[in-house]
Formats: sequence, structure tokens, C-alpha cells
Amino acid sequence: MTRRTKRLWTDEEKRTICFQTTAPGVSVAQVARRYAVNANLIFKWLRDPRFAPEPLAGGCSPEGVQFLPVEIVQDARAAPAVPDAPVAGAGLIEIELAGGQRMRITGRYDPEALARLIRGLGA
Repeated sequence: MTRRTKRLWTDEEKRTICFQTTAPGVSVAQVARRYAVNANLIFKWLRDPRFAPEPLAGGCSPEGVQFLPVEIVQDARAAPAVPDAPVAGAGLIEIELAGGQRMRITGRYDPEALARLIRGLGA
């Protein structure tokens, strides 16, 4: 039976690995598999200010995060008739943006595409 040896990472390697977790669509688990390291170790490094990636210019920083006001109102108008369908996204969604504009999505839609759109509007 062979004995495992403890792997030592330099500070620069830790910073490089932690920086890779900031790429859009990349999870910590994916980066961990790439380097054959436990994801919990990467999370530990991310909590350490020496290795945590710098916020990108124009990126999302805790100071720039804000909640958007949401108001739920009861609409007196009848909702448009939409046949019962097993397809996700059949119906009506109305979103009022901060500038007073409204975005209305009716009928069938792709939930992931809508989520990307909403994230893009928040950026």
C-alpha cells in the first residue's frame, strides 16, 4: 500500500487556482477536478485575503451590489388565456425596471435565456 504525500502549493499557484474560479460559468468543483484537489481546500483559499482574486474592473463588488425594488400588485385585468402546456415558461411575466420601463414576456420562453437577460440588465 502506497502512502499519499501531502501536496504543497506555492502562494502564486493558489492565487492562480483561485482566480480561475471567477470565470463566468466555471464552478469551484470544475477547477478542483482540473488540479486534482478537494474543492473544500479551494474554498478555504478563497476565504484567505492573500489568495482571493481581485475584483475585476466593472465587475460585481460587494459595495456595488444593491437590491432592486420589487412590487407585487394585483392586476384587475384578466390574465390572457394560456392553454395548459407541459412546456416550462408558458404564461405571462412582467418586470418593471428601475427607469420606469416595463418588460413583458408572454407565451412560452426559455427560462435560462430569460435568466441571462435579467442578469444582463442588472450589470
